[in-house]
Amino acid sequence: MSDLLTTEEYKAIAAGLSFPTQAFIDGRFRPAASGRTFASLNPATGDTLAEIAACDSRDVDFAVAKARDAFEDGRWSRLHPGDRKAVLIRLAKLIKRNARELAVLESLESGKTIYDCETVDLPETIHCLTWHAELIDKIYDQVAPASDNHIAMVLREPVGVVGLVLPWNFPLLMLAWKIGPALAAGCSVIVKPAEETSLTALRVAELAMEAGVPAGVFNVLPGSGPDVGEPLGRHMDVDAISFTGSTETGRRFLRYAAESNLKEVTLEMGGKNPAVVLDDAENLDRVAAHIVNGAFWNMGENCSASSRLIVQRGGKAALLERIIAHAREWPMGDPLDPVNRVGALVSKTHFDKVCGYLNDGATILLGGMAQDGFVAPTILEVAADAPQAREEIFGPVLSVLTVDSFDEAIALANSTEYGLAASIFTANIKRALRGARALRAGTVTVNSFGEGDISTPFGGFKASGFGGRDNGIHAHDQYTQLKTIWVDLSDDADEAVE
Repeated sequence: MSDLLTTEEYKAIAAGLSFPTQAFIDGRFRPAASGRTFASLNPATGDTLAEIAACDSRDVDFAVAKARDAFEDGRWSRLHPGDRKAVLIRLAKLIKRNARELAVLESLESGKTIYDCETVDLPETIHCLTWHAELIDKIYDQVAPASDNHIAMVLREPVGVVGLVLPWNFPLLMLAWKIGPALAAGCSVIVKPAEETSLTALRVAELAMEAGVPAGVFNVLPGSGPDVGEPLGRHMDVDAISFTGSTETGRRFLRYAAESNLKEVTLEMGGKNPAVVLDDAENLDRVAAHIVNGAFWNMGENCSASSRLIVQRGGKAALLERIIAHAREWPMGDPLDPVNRVGALVSKTHFDKVCGYLNDGATILLGGMAQDGFVAPTILEVAADAPQAREEIFGPVLSVLTVDSFDEAIALANSTEYGLAASIFTANIKRALRGARALRAGTVTVNSFGEGDISTPFGGFKASGFGGRDNGIHAHDQYTQLKTIWVDLSDDADEAVE
């Protein structure tokens, strides 16, 4: 995957693609019960890629019934852990074999650059599935301390039928983050991809059947939030929902659960993530590279994007000079040109939203240009109470805020409803650790931008989410429940009562 092709070669692959257009239920593609479809668009050109089945509550009911049948008869949930592992490893190998096709498909539908799809999204997707597959037969249950006359076993069991609701910004990778641990645990899953990006989930479902995932275990229902997401959230036979997306929609899933069967809900939502740069930070050129990557990677359409630069006054001028220089090295244009690092925003609606922040009372230090779905990397100097400093823009926009002290920097960093990710840059290890402990975020990086890796739990505080974590062993907690089995070994009846 490291050897990139030419633009012409990627366009030739795109021209030869066959798009999956139907829902995937009980092991095969099916049209929506209503017969309705919706258009999947290429955001870089506005062209229609395919007309995709628009599912509704009837399809949800059918898919849930098939998923429940599969779960209860044990074709996957009671399969030997080693056998489930073998199937998921085959799936990872099939994705690797078809990686270039999937990368182009993802770029076409999402506007993501082929550079990111080839070098980040596909390799990480494959690694995620392989990592969770290998974990299946390595998670041990427990025996609790008890008397000589008892054995107390604490077991993990798959939670059952799970709805997996995906965002549009990392369609393949977020699919892997969820199906990896969910299928590893033995659950049956119903995937609801974002309307804007349904094609790769449908293709992976097809590959999953080829790998040996039994019918009914892996279902994909494209469609709108009201038509598919809400019926999943309210369904009385769905045991859990794992959602990644906006905070507003996450609140809805809590209401759906409360008003139905109190299903478990895990939410991974928005962020307004600070990058705190203190005046003793070393190697400002390296710091600038991290800030630019954190702000503009994936066009800033990233819940953990470093969208707020909080810089101590003493180092501000030198740092901004370097940040602007690095940002100029991020070319924007045709997503299928591997030279480009900035592609198109995912939709006209989202493009209009991001454009609304560009000239709203801020001082533009770089960029500010937007046309036909593309927004150039933009750096704004703003006041602490400006919308750009408070609201999640989800675009290639970095807001700069100036502080005079460590304490002011930490207080400003925490003055947000979100708490997903944060970074702190300093040469003083004590300040670094004090800052990392004080920053109210689920992931804090020191002298770098990042999210950890597959082995570290990812999720947030406050309005960024709760109920569980993605990645790491902790991700399996979303898809399992604990059972205590208490075994009485005593022979004497009186002793047994005691």
